[in-house]
Amino acid sequence: MISPQQVQEMIKAELADALVQVQDLTGGGDHYQVTVVSSQFAGKGLVQQHQLVYGALKSAMSSEAIHALALKTYTPEAWQNNPQS
Repeated sequence: MISPQQVQEMIKAELADALVQVQDLTGGGDHYQVTVVSSQFAGKGLVQQHQLVYGALKSAMSSEAIHALALKTYTPEAWQNNPQS
């Protein structure tokens, strides 16, 4: 099990400027929905953006501390234009 705070810290360690929102979907500490906003996503496709986040969470994903991850990534500009922001 991994806490939402730990997920956030792991992502911010790799993407220092990131705005990270973490939601535990089941209450079990292993199924998360994560929204990440970072300028490091600029010029990258969606798959590349997700790979950056997966890279930050690699140890938690490989040990199955995180079993499922729903991921949304945005550049700061895209986040400003997102009606959910």
